[in-house]
Amino acid sequence: MTKGNETKITDELYAYMLAHNPPLDPVQRELVETTYARFPDHAGMVSAEEQAPLLAFLVRLVGARHVVEVGTFTGFSALAMARALPADGTLIACDISEEWTAYGREAWAKAGVADRIDLRIAPALDTLRAMEPEPHIDFAYLDADKGGYIAYWEELVPRMRQGGLIAVDNVLFHGGVTDPEATGSAAAIKEFNDHAAVDARMDTVLLTVADGLTLARKK
Repeated sequence: MTKGNETKITDELYAYMLAHNPPLDPVQRELVETTYARFPDHAGMVSAEEQAPLLAFLVRLVGARHVVEVGTFTGFSALAMARALPADGTLIACDISEEWTAYGREAWAKAGVADRIDLRIAPALDTLRAMEPEPHIDFAYLDADKGGYIAYWEELVPRMRQGGLIAVDNVLFHGGVTDPEATGSAAAIKEFNDHAAVDARMDTVLLTVADGLTLARKK
């Protein structure tokens, strides 16, 4: 097995990486800090700092105008993607919490992108199944309850246009995917990873970004 280089991501190297990526803007930074202050027990649900510029980059890369996010929390990742959309682009954000997403609404308005984000408070499967079935989604970001990943994937994939991209977060689940006795969310992610890897409709790669990020392109 070829492992490639064995660079260890130390705190110093992580800081170096962030310093050489586009920085968070003041609204993004404030939203992250507010999330950690208001919801310390859940703040780990925020996408990693380096994922904000990556998501924006990917939205621009595919020329996305129609984006879907499954799992919004306090709106950090939605803010990054909405900033990368053209003025007439739309991001449908799926979540079930009015409390958490209220902080996102405030940040989106402050950033001037609220008109690009269509927040739908409902079970995400209901929202996805209510969408037109024809391929129309350019980019999707999946970062919600891990047990639902396969079901969300199966609703998203047929609705992705050719060349459209799905990004899926937490696919290493803190290393739990290597545990043969994994249970709960780790077991669900293992099942999802196996499912996505053999989906003939998609070109799929799994990357060691943050807690693991899968990128899948519709053939």
